[in-house]
Amino acid sequence: MRAVTYSMSVSLDGYITGPDGGIDWSTPDDGVFRFWIDEIRQVGVHLLGRRLYETMLHWETAADDPSLDDAQREWTELWNPLPKVVFSRTLTEVRGAARLAAGSPAEEIERLRAEPGDGEIAIGGAALAAEAAAAGLVDEYRTMVHPVLVGGGTPYFPRDGRRVDLELVETRTFASNIVYLRHRVRR
Repeated sequence: MRAVTYSMSVSLDGYITGPDGGIDWSTPDDGVFRFWIDEIRQVGVHLLGRRLYETMLHWETAADDPSLDDAQREWTELWNPLPKVVFSRTLTEVRGAARLAAGSPAEEIERLRAEPGDGEIAIGGAALAAEAAAAGLVDEYRTMVHPVLVGGGTPYFPRDGRRVDLELVETRTFASNIVYLRHRVRR
């Protein structure tokens, strides 16, 4: 069965955005960006909330930008053809290899797990991940912890009062003092 993973950058105090919605503190250095490139190779389909989808639209046309470095070009080549499912109550169309979700996160994950295919089912976006987590569908939490306290914003972890026991699977520290943590849900 295909694993469902939730991966995002997070501040040390647990937020994916600051109080103003900004993510300027989470710009990856070269080592972290290379790590994300290697991670996306393991993904078969990516589920995104509307805000993350709109943020990632940048990459749809980035291939035409002559100022891209080799790593950014490689990311674009991997990201653009990757199948994506976008969850939105306001969008009526999406671009590229994306489609709008036809059901709830639980319904989409169930359908994707039943389909033949390789690679993980990745989730990006805190609200979307919280809904999948509440249904017990997230298999792994992957955090790229940045050494910054932002003091508020959008929390990485759902605040649903539910306990989830985790097993540490992997850690990695980058030269920029960013720490990657990979935890598997204990079932």
